[in-house]
Amino acid sequence: MQSCGVLAKIQPVGVCPTASHSLEKTKKNGRTELTRAPLNFSSACTCSSPSSLAGSTAQASCSKLSLKSSNFFGRNKTLRTRVNNGSKGKNVGDTTPRAAVAVDAFAEVAKEFQIDGGANLKVRVGGPSPGAPAVIELEVYNCNASQLVLHWGATKSGNSKWYLPSRRPADTWDFQNQALQTRFQKDGNKAYLKIEFADTELNGIEFLLKEDNSDRWFKYNGGNFRVEVPQEKVDYSSIPVPEDLCGIQAYLRWEKNGKQNYSPEQEQREYAEARKDLQREIASGASIEEIRKRFGVGAESSSNNQNNGSTQKAKVTPQKSYNGARISRKKRDPMELLSKYEATDAVSTATSAPAKPREPTPLEMGAEVMEGADNGAVVLKRTFKFGADSLLVLVTNPGGEVRVRLATDLKDPVSIHWGLSKENAREWKAPSENIAPENSTLLDGSCETPFRNGFAGDESLQSLEITIGDAGYIGMPFVLKCGGNWYKDNGSDFYISLQQEKKKPLKELGDGKGTAKDFLQEIADQESEAQRSLMHRYNIATGLTDRAKDEGDLALVGILVWLRYMATRQLIWNKNYNVKPREISAAQERLTDLLQTIYRDQPHNRETVRLIMSTVGRGGQGDVGQRIRDEILVIQRNNDCKGGMMEEWHQKLHNNTSPDDVVICQALLDHISKDFDMSVYWKTLNDNGVTKERMRSYDRPIVSEPKLRPDQKDGLIRDLTAYLRTLKAVHSGADLESAVEICMGYSAEGQGFMGGVNIHPISGLSGALPDLLRFVLEHVEDKEVVPLLEGLLEARRELRPSLLSKNDRLRDIIFLDLALDSTVRTAVERGLESLGKAGPADLAWIVSLVVENLALSSSNNEELVYCLKDWYVTQDLIKSKAPMWALRTKAVLDRTRLALQDKAEYYQHLLQPTAEYLGTLLGVEDWAMEIFTEEMIRAGSAASLSLILNRLDPVIRKEANMGSWQVISPVETKGIIVVVDELLEVEEKVYDKPTILVAGRVRGEEEIPDGAVAVLTPDMPDILSHVSVRARNGKICFATCFDSQVLEKLRSLSGKAVKVEPTLNDLKYSEISEAELTSGGSAGSLDSTPPPGITLKKKKFVGKYAIPADEFNPEMVGAKSRNIAHLRGKLPSWIKLPTSVALPFGSFEKVLAESFNQDVAKDIAALTKEIDAGDFHKLKDVRETVLSLKAPPKLVEELKKTLEGSSMPWPGNEGEQRWEQAWTAIKKVWGSKWNERAYFSTRKVKIDHNDLSMAVLVQEIIQADYAFVIHTTNPSTGDSTEIYAEVVKGLGETLVGAYSGRALSFVAKKSNVDSPQIIGFPSKRVGLFIKQSIIFRSDSNGEDLEGYAGAGLYDSVPMDTEEERVVDYSSDALILDEKFRTSLLAKIAAAGLAIEELYGSPQDIEGVIKNGELYVVQTRPQM
Repeated sequence: MQSCGVLAKIQPVGVCPTASHSLEKTKKNGRTELTRAPLNFSSACTCSSPSSLAGSTAQASCSKLSLKSSNFFGRNKTLRTRVNNGSKGKNVGDTTPRAAVAVDAFAEVAKEFQIDGGANLKVRVGGPSPGAPAVIELEVYNCNASQLVLHWGATKSGNSKWYLPSRRPADTWDFQNQALQTRFQKDGNKAYLKIEFADTELNGIEFLLKEDNSDRWFKYNGGNFRVEVPQEKVDYSSIPVPEDLCGIQAYLRWEKNGKQNYSPEQEQREYAEARKDLQREIASGASIEEIRKRFGVGAESSSNNQNNGSTQKAKVTPQKSYNGARISRKKRDPMELLSKYEATDAVSTATSAPAKPREPTPLEMGAEVMEGADNGAVVLKRTFKFGADSLLVLVTNPGGEVRVRLATDLKDPVSIHWGLSKENAREWKAPSENIAPENSTLLDGSCETPFRNGFAGDESLQSLEITIGDAGYIGMPFVLKCGGNWYKDNGSDFYISLQQEKKKPLKELGDGKGTAKDFLQEIADQESEAQRSLMHRYNIATGLTDRAKDEGDLALVGILVWLRYMATRQLIWNKNYNVKPREISAAQERLTDLLQTIYRDQPHNRETVRLIMSTVGRGGQGDVGQRIRDEILVIQRNNDCKGGMMEEWHQKLHNNTSPDDVVICQALLDHISKDFDMSVYWKTLNDNGVTKERMRSYDRPIVSEPKLRPDQKDGLIRDLTAYLRTLKAVHSGADLESAVEICMGYSAEGQGFMGGVNIHPISGLSGALPDLLRFVLEHVEDKEVVPLLEGLLEARRELRPSLLSKNDRLRDIIFLDLALDSTVRTAVERGLESLGKAGPADLAWIVSLVVENLALSSSNNEELVYCLKDWYVTQDLIKSKAPMWALRTKAVLDRTRLALQDKAEYYQHLLQPTAEYLGTLLGVEDWAMEIFTEEMIRAGSAASLSLILNRLDPVIRKEANMGSWQVISPVETKGIIVVVDELLEVEEKVYDKPTILVAGRVRGEEEIPDGAVAVLTPDMPDILSHVSVRARNGKICFATCFDSQVLEKLRSLSGKAVKVEPTLNDLKYSEISEAELTSGGSAGSLDSTPPPGITLKKKKFVGKYAIPADEFNPEMVGAKSRNIAHLRGKLPSWIKLPTSVALPFGSFEKVLAESFNQDVAKDIAALTKEIDAGDFHKLKDVRETVLSLKAPPKLVEELKKTLEGSSMPWPGNEGEQRWEQAWTAIKKVWGSKWNERAYFSTRKVKIDHNDLSMAVLVQEIIQADYAFVIHTTNPSTGDSTEIYAEVVKGLGETLVGAYSGRALSFVAKKSNVDSPQIIGFPSKRVGLFIKQSIIFRSDSNGEDLEGYAGAGLYDSVPMDTEEERVVDYSSDALILDEKFRTSLLAKIAAAGLAIEELYGSPQDIEGVIKNGELYVVQTRPQM
């Protein structure tokens, strides 16, 4: 087989599987071989040497082994482990064929091979030359594979083992630490790859080709391809090279190879290769001096500066990043952390309508028929999978007569070998003749019966029905035979229960909205089988997860919830099923291997995968830090000790677990063991420094003594002993240490007959990681946690590139990152007790670390990244004591809290529907379902951030001279406390007693319900938001509370009568009797006299569909349009106004009356009657019906003429679609007459809704940099000498609409508008931005009326959709540039003063800033 001077020859190669981790020994050609089971398409490669793969098992033994690190640990450690006794296998030759290309030195040659599917492989080999390495180029053409991968290793002369060279092409990753895989570069139907060989000890590569997306392998006659690389024939070893230059070259090679974490052996090889590099360069004519000059170093002073082959080496490791006490953090751009996956937003998925249900299979349809035939008396229904085929088992007991139906879609004839169990589960007894179906063969202890064709009328299926009757049998074991193969259940006999399982009453199932409903039902169907053992559960979980990865985000959420219920012991772990630990471990490895693949391939699901892996863990241990929270709940439930000291300890553990908890747990055990002797309890505590005073000082104080009963003794000793191990594991960092060892590598030397253990380091990790991880382990128990937190975060940042790359050991990298994340949480909780006297700078630094930690753990983290940028700026402000640093820090803190609130809502929408639906299917206890999401949040990184924010907030408020309250509407009042989650959920309610609402959420656009006299909230709506304005107009107390403890005390008064006394910056309250509510006619009593109604004059159509601004008058447009027209030509020239036209009153009614719209008119009339009758759900239907209106040609013609006559763009000039967008926007404005908010507001003041007319003000949109709202009299104080204003980034909708967070707020004295005073910096998370467009503003006759503002009730709709962007304040001139800020705010204040002077009364003004120019878009009287 000769071609172009290239010899292709067949050589023996060892074989190893490439498609699975599972190996089994087989005999082939007289030798033992490792092959993949059960698949039969194993490719030949030599990922490991035969000696490393072969071995025989013997009795396992447990002994201490000396544990030495590979390039990581500087100290010896011990490890208890089980190892197999076995002799090393002999290196037996293999006759598996392979293709080989051999070339002469320095030649460039080529060879072609034809591979499957008509593709061709061309290999070119270029030999090495002085200063240049050997090169192998591979080209595959006529190739249809979309993702072609080279599976390869390098070889040395006389050795068949595969070596993994340090110099690798781009996009290369490790495969099981035994081979490399490199992706080809694709160009049409060709794929290319180039490999450089700098290591002269390597003489070739062996490889296979793989189509990655289909797992299809290409090989040469069943064996490996091989390419031989010629060796240099020049001996450079005699050329002397200074050792300092060898060290520099070795370092440069290390950097070029990605700063990998080398083993000592790799380090030695790299140093030798560095020497050869320099020897070649010198042989090519370079001088030592030239090399020194290139390296930028002078001559070495040592006399021993030249060494020909000396063993002295320079280390190929970077300098330490810490000095022993504190690491030095690198300066990084926070934007490097950004991950954003809007296209597959899980929250939108979770809150959208459920996916279309899949079509039922023929087996499922047949089962439904049979269930109906037996009147639904189902005992059990299970489906077993055999690849693409299934077996259905349906057990019913109509009238007490047990029937078993089995059906399958297997194609070959099926028979069942079965028995019955009477005394014990899984025992085999032959059935009696009257039970055995026709054509059965009775055997000794069993029976064989063939299936018949057909099931429930479907002849494509096979089935069998066995009537067992009421003979008292408890179960049925069986196996199937089909096509000469036996089918079993994961290697065991199938077994089905024939008894009705007693189930506790379940809560109502619900409709499954927001869940993967069908998938959850399948999980529930397999739960009984999963309960046999953890091996069964993990195997079933692997199969279900494999499906879930292709069925959407909510299916993966189902896996998370299911395994979380398992981890918290809500589900049974084992039903007396014996299973070997290694079988559990193997099952767990398969599951986590699949999870790492999903993590790699589905970035938007990485956060969910992390949560799943934290419930499974390595070796079944899971996230031990998480278990502290979970297990205390289990202890309380199992032992009926939910109150008193145990509940106080539970709250402390959830809030800030610390090493004190180890002492407390030990004290409880001593107390119980000594027959509940209380003196023993206190002695253990005091001896270990945990005094009564210390316990009272916790954030969640422990003030009670344990009060436990004798009947709880055994259970508590058992559970607390196990819990003590968990606590010690967390507070000694054991889990972290294990994760570090596995990633960094370690070896355990064998003793006597025991073999050794050698875990290789993960290649490709950052070279800075070893020092960082060593630092973390050395400081993991320190009381001073800040250096530890810095080390943990630096380690996570160094680890992050590996988490985002393709690595066969990605699973271990994820587990290390989870361990680092968990250690951050426990460190923060532990450190809280030592931060009591910490200043704002220290606390802000810790906050920035914990924000960074949460961003690293979150998939969609854009808001967190911008918060992190803000904290970096804030730290500099605090350190320099810059003016208003406290106000700026308070705004950043508030924004961060809102980000946490978003995170909590995201989890609530994503997880809770699944937790409740699946929990109900599984029979999980109600309390566990109800707190599922809450516990997930409290157990995560967000909880530790919340803790530290709560510590910083009062410090900042004190520095900023802020109290616990910000009072928006200062009205003294009395009422009954009512606690609600959201104001929105009660806005339609009518309270018959004066009511003080304590509302968790207030978004800004809600109506305040009738009967409410105060709204108190932790939320932060703008002072000029709609709800704030309505509170002031309605003389309703409205205030934000910043202190969570104050708010909690208020909530505890639910149902009690309270008097509220606000001042400008504070609010006091006191409990009163209900009789005092009405005493003296004070505020707080409800006026029983109904308010007089407001009468509107019905407006008529004036014959025009569109009018310019100079025709605006009260009969044609509302106050909004008239006011903007009134300003024209009367303001200073620097105050600009947008061009405006309008669709006048009556236009909507005229369009509705057109003959082609009469069906729409009839529908609206019918819906209006239903609304008048009290069916308010029809309001939405009216709005949707309005969108069906067609535009009269005259309207289109007149609007076009008016717009163009006013020098405004006509949308239709850009195409018919643009006009349709404009027409839809107009209809949405008209339809907003039926907004719920507007409808209920007008009902309150008895406005006849039929008399409400809607004009539409049309304006060209200003693409704003900032938007503002001005009240020319301070609304909080009523001070008419002071202007109050708020400013936001982008369009003004974020200010007046339901966008959480505060705007920048300021006041300015009218006598000195050039000196504005900042009240608060912005905490709004988003700004709205839009392209050049037109906006259609509502302008009704029901706004700005005497005694009724009505502003903001109706919609303004831009023709184009606004773009919502996360705001970056860290680079905003309005925040950072004091001169720019003062100038801009002074201009806004001056504009407000000018407009007030024009009208002669206080004004409510809206406007924008664009490129420094100020535009006023509307003004109205301030109400």
